[in-house]
Amino acid sequence: MKLPKSIKKLTDNIWEIPESYKAGMNVPVRIYASEKLITEMDEGVFGQISNVAALPGITGPAYCMPDGHWGYGFPIGGVAAFDPETGVISPGGIGFDINCGMRLIRTILTVDEVRSRIRDLVDKLFKRIPAGVGTTGFVVISRDEFREVVESGAQWCVKNGYGVEEDIDLTEEKGCVAGADASKVSASAIERGYRQIGTLGSGNHYLEIQVAKPVNIYDPKLAKTFGIDIPNQVCIMLHCGSRGFGHQVATDYLHTFLSVMGKKYDITTPDRELACAPFRSQEGQDYFAAMKCAINMSYVNRQVILHRVREVFSDVFHRDPADLGLHMIYDIAHNTAMLEKHIIDGTEREVLVHRKGATRAFGPGSTSLPAVYRNSGQPVIIGGSMETGSYLLAGLGSGEQTLFTTAHGSGRTMSRRQAKKLHNGKQLQHDLEERGIYIRTASYSALAEEVGEAYKNIDDVVAVTENTGISKRVVRFVPIGNIKG
Repeated sequence: MKLPKSIKKLTDNIWEIPESYKAGMNVPVRIYASEKLITEMDEGVFGQISNVAALPGITGPAYCMPDGHWGYGFPIGGVAAFDPETGVISPGGIGFDINCGMRLIRTILTVDEVRSRIRDLVDKLFKRIPAGVGTTGFVVISRDEFREVVESGAQWCVKNGYGVEEDIDLTEEKGCVAGADASKVSASAIERGYRQIGTLGSGNHYLEIQVAKPVNIYDPKLAKTFGIDIPNQVCIMLHCGSRGFGHQVATDYLHTFLSVMGKKYDITTPDRELACAPFRSQEGQDYFAAMKCAINMSYVNRQVILHRVREVFSDVFHRDPADLGLHMIYDIAHNTAMLEKHIIDGTEREVLVHRKGATRAFGPGSTSLPAVYRNSGQPVIIGGSMETGSYLLAGLGSGEQTLFTTAHGSGRTMSRRQAKKLHNGKQLQHDLEERGIYIRTASYSALAEEVGEAYKNIDDVVAVTENTGISKRVVRFVPIGNIKG
């Protein structure tokens, strides 16, 4: 892809688009990518992140992570901070799948112990964790109880037997963002969400059984801190979000913002997909409170799925989950807007940080981290494709340069439509099994969309985050089993 003429190469892995690139830009753009990765980015990325730089109240550069690709409003991988008093909040900077995120669970099992039972494990996981479009979970609650759930977050799971206190401590924001207000959520969103707790959904959401081979341990000391200290140790990684609930919250407020943005607040944006409202406005605050409900629902969703994982492993191995060492490593969110304190132009300020397909990567010493990770930096879970593997990284102190944010995955290079044209899902499933990866899917068409060829090279993405000092490699995992929507 031909790069914009005005783009400047600041380092081998950092590029800048100046404010002069497009009329209305208030700040420059910083793109974190190698030359290979930036030329793989679709042209829409440059236009979208430049549009972000034109939004009212933006502070510092607008950022794009190395896994960046075209999205709705912000590009996937887009990051921007706004002054809470003069800036805006935009659903297009958060995403429809609010708090789409990652959870990583360790075991004391090795690949030799798991390989012979992989079909049984994957089949049972597929049976007990609903995957695919429109699926419902086993947690039966009323609409009013669901309103309580989305306000109280993952602590509700512990109170109801779906987790332990340790899980809460190892979840970002302790599994509950304060200020969630279900009265700001529409009846339509409640209707879509109250039966979906404990479900994977579709698209690129998955649950994967993985192995940490000794050759893929890049920092043994940090790996041990994160609980990876057995040769060929088996872990479980899951990726999902707030399902139809979060989608409806985003949809509702996009309509609201479009109706008031120009008429009431005299705001114009380069793209209607960046519909927004002043953060301190009534509409902005209502959306912020509703969005927090979706964040909390997603934490609950992943917690209930973890409960199912523990049940399945216990059933297959005839041992208690504690005896199998089924402990969380961490749970991280993508697709959020959070009030945080950061150094902006040399001064610490509170800003509203939008992260769209990007994850926090706090460095050592951060008080936002659990005590067990205070000296190591934040565990960062980076999902790859179902064919190639995934990573556990650690946040670094120099991550201040990107608001302590890093990539969230591989990033697509091929559209879903194109992937389905080029690949047959059933054949792909067979080919992966021949390579030692047993997969169950709710849709062969959806499986074809997630072929490894459709994604950037995860090693290239992670290398950029390490070379720029925003996160570092700790462990690379390879898949042996997977369930997909």
